[in-house]
This record gives sequence, structure tokens and C-alpha cells, in this order.
Amino acid sequence: MTSRTRSLLIPFTLTAGIVALDQLTKYLITAFVRPWSIGASFLGDFFRIVRVYNPGIAFSIGHGLSGDLRGLLFGFAPLIVMAIVVSVYFRTDDISPFQRWCVAGIVGGGIGNIIDRFFRPEGVLDFLDFKFYGLFGLERWPTFNVADSAVVVCGILLILSVAIAVKNGEAKGAGEAT
Repeated sequence: MTSRTRSLLIPFTLTAGIVALDQLTKYLITAFVRPWSIGASFLGDFFRIVRVYNPGIAFSIGHGLSGDLRGLLFGFAPLIVMAIVVSVYFRTDDISPFQRWCVAGIVGGGIGNIIDRFFRPEGVLDFLDFKFYGLFGLERWPTFNVADSAVVVCGILLILSVAIAVKNGEAKGAGEAT
């Protein structure tokens, strides 16, 4: 194995770690919390461990679609997108090492939720529930899980790192179009 190949594969340890942590936490929730109930509350009702299922995608978008259509849109389409992203990941040198870790985190979160889409007929298991005090019209933030957190945090970090690289002229081609 070449040094380049090794350096490209190392960030996928984060992918494996996220998938493992996501599936472990979901296993624990299914073992100890009844469906559609609150398992524990902390700081009053600010943070709760709950067991709910989301048959849609973020914020339950698409939950009303037929099961077959949901499977295609929310199961197979993300697989195709992740395959394209991973393909680009291995073929380009335009991604910084930090950005590679971010991509690996996003892929880990994606895999965690795709596992649920294919193996949990109820939908993706969500269990982290926070009070949002009416901000943006929400009393509680939509319930989420470890995979969702990985996608959001790594996605934000990736966007910020690309924006900073472009601002600093570090991205290939940045500043060439005048």
C-alpha cells in the first residue's frame, strides 16, 4: 500500500467510528426505551432521551410518501451520492487533509442513517431531544441521533474550511477568474 493510499484511508477510521457509535447508541435506545416514549430527562426538560422514528429525512420531510418511493429517494439516492463523493475523494488532490476528515465524517453519518432506512421499517431511530424555547417557532428542536450530528457538524466544518481556503486563495483556481 502506497503512502498516498494510506493517507486517504486513515480518515475512514472516523467513518467506522461514527457508524459504530451510531448503531451502538441506537441499540441501547431500543433495548432500554419504549417506542414513542421519554426514557430520561436532564436539566428539567431541556434535554431528553426519547425513542422516536423518522420515516422521512431531516425535519421529517417526505414522511407522507409511499414506502417504495421513500426507499428510492431516501435509501438508494444517498447511496449513489455517497459513492460519487467517495469516488471524487479518492481521485482528487484538491481536498485538504482536514476536509478529507470532514468528508469521512459525513459518510459515516450517512451510512448510519442508511442502515436504519434499510433495516428499520419504522424509519430512522432518533433519540436526542432538546428544548428550543420557541426559537424559529420551535418549542423543541427536531429529535436527532449520532449520525445526524456527524453529518451536520462535519458538513459545517467542511463548508467553513472551503470558504476559508477560497478566501485565502488556497483553493486551486481561487482568484484566477478575474
